[in-house]
Amino acid sequence: MRVHGLTLIELLVTLTVVVVIMLAGVPALQNLLMGQRMTAQINDFVHSVFLAKQSAHTRQTETVICKSSTGRRCEPGADWSDGWLMFANQDQDYPATVDANEPVLAIGDAFRHGNIHGNRREFVFRAFEIRSTNGTLVFCDARGAAHARAVVISYTGRPRIATTRPGGSPLRCPTL
Repeated sequence: MRVHGLTLIELLVTLTVVVVIMLAGVPALQNLLMGQRMTAQINDFVHSVFLAKQSAHTRQTETVICKSSTGRRCEPGADWSDGWLMFANQDQDYPATVDANEPVLAIGDAFRHGNIHGNRREFVFRAFEIRSTNGTLVFCDARGAAHARAVVISYTGRPRIATTRPGGSPLRCPTL
């Protein structure tokens, strides 16, 4: 007579193998998930930069991207983690404020899984042959500076992604 089934030892060995695989795989999956969240946030901001450049040319007026937690007004400070606002700054005031007749073109979501630190309170994009605001936003998450990415915006309004500071030194992240 042949018996079908598993012995207790076979079940324990199988369970041990599954646990070891899970212990090795979960941190890698978590790292992948954090990286994808940061990439999505960076892509969202870069898309806003391209949209702001296009809007400045199309509308023939300044387009501003500024930090904003409410989506209604620009706010001072270097922490962009609560989101941003893009609008057509038709009266070209400085610092830029959203007036009743100025259309809001986009609102960027908060980065809930890290922080964004910038060296500008706003980025101004202008129509043809006039300099735009240059600056840098550094995106960080719980993994620290080793995984930080920066969006560097040139005077022409062109964004690029950087993994180090201009001299090659690592990016710095404010504490989470």
